Formats: sequence, structure tokens, C-alpha cells
Amino acid sequence: METSAPEETATGPAGRAVGHGRGRVRERIVEAGSGLFYAEGIRAVSADKVIAAAGVSKVTFYRHFPTKDDLVVAYLGELAAAERERLEEIRSQHAGDAAGALAALAGALGEVARGDRFRGCAFVNAGAEFADPAHPVRRAVADHRAWYAAFLAAVARDGGADDPAAAAAELMMLRDGAMVCGDVDDASVVAPRLAAGFAAVLAAHRG
Repeated sequence: METSAPEETATGPAGRAVGHGRGRVRERIVEAGSGLFYAEGIRAVSADKVIAAAGVSKVTFYRHFPTKDDLVVAYLGELAAAERERLEEIRSQHAGDAAGALAALAGALGEVARGDRFRGCAFVNAGAEFADPAHPVRRAVADHRAWYAAFLAAVARDGGADDPAAAAAELMMLRDGAMVCGDVDDASVVAPRLAAGFAAVLAAHRG
């Protein structure tokens, strides 16, 4: 029988020990998995590779995440929480100004797309790897996209859209296309073109 190892510590860049306690160990596993999943693809990264990158034992890994899918869902959950916080912040900064909020969103997405390690939307990428709509990863993707669509519908409603849900669907399609463009084309054009597209959709739905 394999004995349970104590919680590991890792040495940071300055030689400081980091990762004490269960919470920090879990965070380190998620951080390691997140970087690998986004850079290399979810299915291409094994649990063993994450274990090595996080500097933990298999016992510790599986104590926190019984399956790799559980880790992937946690990875997407953290991304979703961060993205939702940022979008709500943008909306609050432009309260009563839907056009301004959409322009700011376009700028923020353009900035993300210009990142050196950008390789598209993590949720679109994950959805492409998991076709089964009942799979936990695909459900996590669907849940966040549903939230995103509802957010865009609320912004469109703020802007006087006659059909906020239809406007949100069009805004979401533009957003998805912009993320693909940022990955495989010229990322510098994402912000201005997306801003123009957002403005056109909002104007069209104002009747």
C-alpha cells in the first residue's frame, strides 16, 4: 500500500520555499495545469506532466483532483471567475453607456490578443477538444458561454437594443471571431475592428 506523502513545497525563483498547506498545493497544481493546458492543449497534457510541473506526488495530485477532468474543470472555473470579474468591472465603469462599455471590452480583448503567449479563447479551445455536451469540461464551457451571452444581452439592453438576446448572439460571434483572428492573424487589428463591429450591432438593434 502506498503511503501518503506530506504536502510538498517547491522552491521559487529566489530560492524561497512556497506551497505550504493544502490550499497552496492545490493552487500550484491548478497553476501548473493551466499553463500546460492553454499552451499545449488539454488532451495533449497528461496528469503525469502536470504532476511533474507542479512538483507534487501522485498521491497529492489525486487527493486534490481525483481525475484530470476535475483539474480541467477547476482550470476553466478560475478563468471564468477572472473573466467575469473583469467584464463586470468594465460594465460598472461605463454605467449607462453601453457603447462605451462595448468599446472598452473590445480594447481589453485586443490587449489580450496581443499577448506573446496568446493562442485563442481557452473556452473555445476546450470546447473543440470535448465534443460530448454531457462531458464535465464541455458543460463548464457551456456554462461560461451562457453567462457571457447573458452579460452581453444586459449590456445591449442598457444600450436600448430592441432584441437584447439577438444582439448578444451577434456580439458573441464577433467576439469569438476576434479571438481567432488574434491567434492566427494580425492581433493588432482586433481592438479597432471589434469595436467597429460591436458599435454596428448595437446601432442595428436600436431600431
